[in-house]
Amino acid sequence: MAEPSLRKRIWGWFFFDWASQPYNTLLLTFIFGPYVTEVLGDGSTAQTVWAIGIGIAGLVIALLAPILGSMADTSGRRMPWIWGFSALYVIGAAGLWWAAPSDFDLIRTLIFFALGLIGMEFATIFTNSMLPDLGSRAEIGRISGNGWAFGYCGGLIALLIMLAFFAQGGDGKTFLGLDPAFGLDPETREGTRAVGPLTAIWYAVFMVPFFLWVRDARTAPAPPGSTKLALRELGRSIRDLPKTPSLAAYLASSMFYRDALNAMYGIGGVYAAGVLGWAPTDSGIFGVVAIITGAVFAFLGGQLDSRFGPKPVITICIWALLGVSVCLVAISRDSMFGIPLGEGSKAPDIAFYVMGAVIGAAGGVLQAASRTMMVRQGNPHRMTQSFGLYALAGKATSFVAPLLIGAVTFLSGSQQIGISPLIALFLLGLFLLRWVNPHGEREDTWAPSAPSSPPLL
Repeated sequence: MAEPSLRKRIWGWFFFDWASQPYNTLLLTFIFGPYVTEVLGDGSTAQTVWAIGIGIAGLVIALLAPILGSMADTSGRRMPWIWGFSALYVIGAAGLWWAAPSDFDLIRTLIFFALGLIGMEFATIFTNSMLPDLGSRAEIGRISGNGWAFGYCGGLIALLIMLAFFAQGGDGKTFLGLDPAFGLDPETREGTRAVGPLTAIWYAVFMVPFFLWVRDARTAPAPPGSTKLALRELGRSIRDLPKTPSLAAYLASSMFYRDALNAMYGIGGVYAAGVLGWAPTDSGIFGVVAIITGAVFAFLGGQLDSRFGPKPVITICIWALLGVSVCLVAISRDSMFGIPLGEGSKAPDIAFYVMGAVIGAAGGVLQAASRTMMVRQGNPHRMTQSFGLYALAGKATSFVAPLLIGAVTFLSGSQQIGISPLIALFLLGLFLLRWVNPHGEREDTWAPSAPSSPPLL
C-alpha cells in the first residue's frame, strides 16, 4: 500500500478532533450532563456528584498518562494505543444508553461515563504527540488551530442532529417539534439517552480516515526491557524539570488554567440546568452558539498563533475566561451582579448565551494554542512522553477543580458560589505563565520529521 501523502496525513489527524469532539459537546456539557440533572431532580446534588465523577476519572488519567506516553516513545508505536483507547471511548459512550430515568443507577452511569472519558483523554495524548510530524515550527500553530476548528464543526453537526431528531424538551418533542427518531419512546427518554450510542457510532465512523491515513514514524523495534527503560526515562524527565524552568512553569500554569477550563466545560450544562432551569434542548442551543464561535475563533486563533506565537494568544484567552467565571458567580435567574430582576426576565438567558459564545471562542483557541506551546516546550525526541507530562499536568489537579466545586456547592448549597474556585485557578494560571519562555528551551534543537506542509483550510 502506498504511503499516504502529507496532506492526507494532516487531514487524517484532523479527523480525530472531528470524531472525538462529540464526547465533550454532547456528553460532557450540553446534552447528557443536563439530562442527569433532570433525572436527579436537584441542581446542587447533580453538580456535586457530576464533579466528583469527573474528578475521579481525571485522577486515573493523571496517574497513567506519563507512564503510557513514555512506553509509547520507547516502543516507537502510538497507533496500537490509539486503537485500544478508542475501544474504551466507544464502550463508555454506548453504555450511557442504560441511564433510564425509571431505573437510574448513578454509579453505573458514572462508571460508563468515566470509561469513555478516559479513553478519549488517552487517545488524545497519543494523537497530540503526532503534531510535530505534520509541519515546521512556524506551521504547527496553524495546523493545530485548523484541527481544533474542524473538530468544532464535527461537534456542531453532531449537536444539531441530536437536537433536531433525538433530544427531548419538556413536552417530549425535539427542537423541531418532532417525536424522537426511529420510534424511540419519549416516556422513557430514549431520545435523549440515544446521545450515548450516537456519540459512539459517530466516533467509530469518523475515525476511519485517521486509521487509513495516519502512520507511526518509522522506528527500530523496541529493545528488550523497553518498559523499564521507559519508566527510567520518565523518572529522569520529572527529576530534570527544575533544569528546564520554562517547561516547568508552563506545565504548572497549564495545570491550573486547563483544569479550570475543563471544569467549566464539564459543569456548564449542569450549572445552566440548575441555575436557570434549562432543559437539554435549551442547553443544546447554548452549545450551538458556543461551538460556532469556537470553530471560527479556533481557525483565527491558529493564524494568530503562527504569526505571534502561542503565549500572547493563551494570555488573552485566560483573561476572557476569567471574566466569564466572575459573571457565572454573579448571574442567576433572579439577579445580575446584585441587581434584582423582574419575574420572567430573559436577561440571564441572554447573558448566558453571550458567555457561551465567549467560552466557545476562548476555550477553543486556548486548547489549540496550548498544544502548540507544548510542542515548543517539549523534548522533540520524546514527544509522546512530553505530552504524557502535559496530560499529567492537565490531570494532576483535574480532580481538584471538580472536587472543589462539588465540595463548595455541597457546603454552600448554592451552585453559583460552588463555581467560584474557577476564578482562583485561572488567576494562578496567568501568574505562572509569566515565567514561560514563548520559544521554549530547545529552540535550536527543535526539528520536525516532516517536510513543510501544504496550505490547509
